[in-house]
Amino acid sequence: MKDLKYLAAFSIPLVAILGLILRNYWVWATPIFAFVCIPILELIFPVDTKNLNTAEVDSKLKRKLFDWLLYLNLPIVFGLVFYALFIVSNETLATYEFVGLIFSIGIVLGVNGINVGHELGHRQTTNERFIGKALFLPSFYMHFYIEHNFGHHLHAATPEDPATARYNQSVYSFWFTSTIRQYFSAWRIQKKLLKNNNQSFFSIKNDMLWYTFFQLTYLVLVGLLFGTAALVFAFFAGVVGFILLETVNYIEHYGLLRLKTKSGRYERVKEMHSWNSNHVIGRIVLYELTRHSDHHYKSSKKYQILDCHDESPQMPFGYPTSMVLAMVPPLWFKIMNKRVPREMVVS
Repeated sequence: MKDLKYLAAFSIPLVAILGLILRNYWVWATPIFAFVCIPILELIFPVDTKNLNTAEVDSKLKRKLFDWLLYLNLPIVFGLVFYALFIVSNETLATYEFVGLIFSIGIVLGVNGINVGHELGHRQTTNERFIGKALFLPSFYMHFYIEHNFGHHLHAATPEDPATARYNQSVYSFWFTSTIRQYFSAWRIQKKLLKNNNQSFFSIKNDMLWYTFFQLTYLVLVGLLFGTAALVFAFFAGVVGFILLETVNYIEHYGLLRLKTKSGRYERVKEMHSWNSNHVIGRIVLYELTRHSDHHYKSSKKYQILDCHDESPQMPFGYPTSMVLAMVPPLWFKIMNKRVPREMVVS
């Protein structure tokens, strides 16, 4: 029964469905649930630092339940998106309802879309990676697959990494620098991959061209099938989705830097180069994303067997709570700056 705890990850789309059905002020239930109720629950529930033993790891790796809990997000996310588009195009909504639904669906796109897509993007099978990339599509972040897998995991916790927030950088500044730099980084990586395989820019192997085509096609179809209001809705919901991702990126590596060795190269990525959180509610809702240190230590590990490392820098709160704190930069700096190892602080 303990394995079923990850069903709680579907609580956010469930609340979003209630908002779509009941409308009125219920459209704001998802943001309140995600960033008020969950942080409160994180403060109530204890921190769990326990790791699995070898037998437990073997057992969990054999259970397909953990994989299906990820796969189910595909129909849930796209089902919610198209249900929302249907409502927006056929109902007369007040402005506060329209905006509330944008945030509600955007949160689903970030949590159950991009977050799950990230997990599946690290899998070895083509089908799982396909699902992962599809979950990036409604947030217009399919390039994340390339930049994250071939860029971020190589350059994490260095100035070369767009997704590593600098010490004393605000989350609002980071949204712009990370979003823009990751996109252009993905193109550079794609061109390098094509060159290494003797492929031309217009090769069928140019995934970045395909991602651009699929995302533009998605928006065009939304506009043609559902109308202008739905197109505006889909665009801004997608923006909310990737802004949530960038907020998570911000707190995952904030202020952490790999030091250079005598040879001038950066030290290898270690457990100390990502912020870890063992707050159980955030762990469950985000499919263990909060044990981010172990994910970087071995990115092929599935979410259900990620470990806590004592040497990893620990966040005082869970990821959802930390995302809220990041919205108030002075408070964030006051809490987090003193936790950044002194040797990593660049004056």
